[in-house]
Amino acid sequence: MKLSLSEDQQNEMRHAYYDGAPGMLVSGLVWIAAALVCDLLGLRQAVWTLLLGGALIYPISILVTKAAGRAAKTSPDNALNQLVMASTIWLILGCAMAYGLFLFNPALFFPAMMATIGSRYLVFASVYGRAIFWTMGVSLIVAGNVVFFLAIPPAVAAGLGGAMEIAFAFFVFSKASKLAA
Repeated sequence: MKLSLSEDQQNEMRHAYYDGAPGMLVSGLVWIAAALVCDLLGLRQAVWTLLLGGALIYPISILVTKAAGRAAKTSPDNALNQLVMASTIWLILGCAMAYGLFLFNPALFFPAMMATIGSRYLVFASVYGRAIFWTMGVSLIVAGNVVFFLAIPPAVAAGLGGAMEIAFAFFVFSKASKLAA
């Protein structure tokens, strides 16, 4: 197993996945859906909306990426594929821990998910070779802590997570479009 990192591999990732913007947008929309469900139906349903919707982020973002004219696939020998898979395992474990925290104290779920998703964006900084992912990751982690320490209501917390991801997605789309042109 070779895990070397090269700019060529990052270029391939950036081009194939439109700099990650489709996934960020779909994730933000799932967070917004969870916020709406929380407000209308309750926290338990919102938790399941985020968890089940989160499981659909990758396949939906692939469709969005392909609709935007990108391949949504890299060569099998691109070592960054292994890094993405490793971060996916971390993501699943983080989601399980967040759900465990929800069972212990429901108010902990959204802050824990913000920290989990934020941590994954830190990995994407290496995958895509873009500093914006450091900013996104740290912003979500900080927001999760603010939500926790200020006891911000869950629907507002989920809405904040979604708004942040959507705003960053539009920024990344904008930058990727300019670079492609």
